[in-house]
Amino acid sequence: MDMKKTVFLFLLLCAVVLHGTAAYGASEEPEEPEELRQLYAQSAVLMDGDTSRVLYEKNGHEFMPMASTTKVMTCILAVENASGEEIVQVSAYAASMPDVQLNIREGEEYHLKDLLYSLMLQSHNDSAVAIAEHVGGSVEGFAAMMNEKAKEIGCENTHFVTPNGLDASDEGGAHGTTAADLARIMSYAIRNEDFLRITQTRAYSFSDVEGSRSFSLHNANALLDMMAGAISGKTGFTNAAGYCYVGAVRQDDKTFIVALLACGWPSHKNYKWIDTRKLITYGMRHYAYQEVRKLPDLGAVAVEDGIPADRGWADSAYVNVRVKRPEEVLRVLMREDEKIRVEKEYPAAMKAPVKKGTQVGKIRYILDGLVLKEYPVVTAGTIERADYAWCCERVFGKYFHGAV
Repeated sequence: MDMKKTVFLFLLLCAVVLHGTAAYGASEEPEEPEELRQLYAQSAVLMDGDTSRVLYEKNGHEFMPMASTTKVMTCILAVENASGEEIVQVSAYAASMPDVQLNIREGEEYHLKDLLYSLMLQSHNDSAVAIAEHVGGSVEGFAAMMNEKAKEIGCENTHFVTPNGLDASDEGGAHGTTAADLARIMSYAIRNEDFLRITQTRAYSFSDVEGSRSFSLHNANALLDMMAGAISGKTGFTNAAGYCYVGAVRQDDKTFIVALLACGWPSHKNYKWIDTRKLITYGMRHYAYQEVRKLPDLGAVAVEDGIPADRGWADSAYVNVRVKRPEEVLRVLMREDEKIRVEKEYPAAMKAPVKKGTQVGKIRYILDGLVLKEYPVVTAGTIERADYAWCCERVFGKYFHGAV
């Protein structure tokens, strides 16, 4: 090989290496925020409660046990599929659940709404099974409902086996979720007023249907009294899962969801409150609502076989297209350094006839891969199809225009 070829190949190799390094550098993750570098949780997510957009994550898509945070799904499913006044009869299986228990007994009857308070305020495992058997016909039937709901609301890596979060597996795999999916479930649940009313209650008392036994409950979600704007939450713990938590805070018209998995083991029960406060504080400081008012200029689209709007002698017809957007202003919770991308989808050409106001496409406002809003693109005018009469008029006008 001569010297010229050797030098050429060497320079080519250098160029390839440098190009690959530049591409890698361009795709690096943004630097982790200073205030979130010391989180205790092995998996954590901060989410915008209105759009379910993940604002920050630490191993947020890693599948892990979720303990009693499971009961958020149990509660919202029961609220959506049954009346609180329905009577629940306790089975032997429900009564056999391990601590934490309400200590209900086989054959006793309770109103469903009372067991929901037991479920969410003090995380009773026996109440969870009694609810599941009543609403789903069996624990297995209810688990199928849980998994179907998880898919419906967009969870990507969640599998429910039990209604109480006790560690278990079935043919579908282990009971577990990700911090991102858990936050999404809470984001969905807090849109239900009945769910909010239950989870915001500080203390609750009730009796069985016969009135022979009475119970008093106190809410274990300490965040309700620790942080202004706390509106819901659920704690959890098993030996496999460690301490877990999912909660929602609403301040200054912003709603944040925090989900924490494996946030310490005994004797570190309070780590979850420290992490939650850090994440909420970060969200409040760095995210604010920005208004998107300006609409993109879409211009005109060629119309094949169309008569120009002025019925002139142009070779082509064009129709303007515009975004049909309601009067509402698009408000987006975002950092100052984030930018919204507008994705346009409409044809480069259409066939006549075209009627004014016809939807021909759409535009999407996208932030961090999430479609925030989608609006129709419509025609701003009418273009008629070039018929035989117009063609004759055009031909005679071209060759005889100005003749005496």
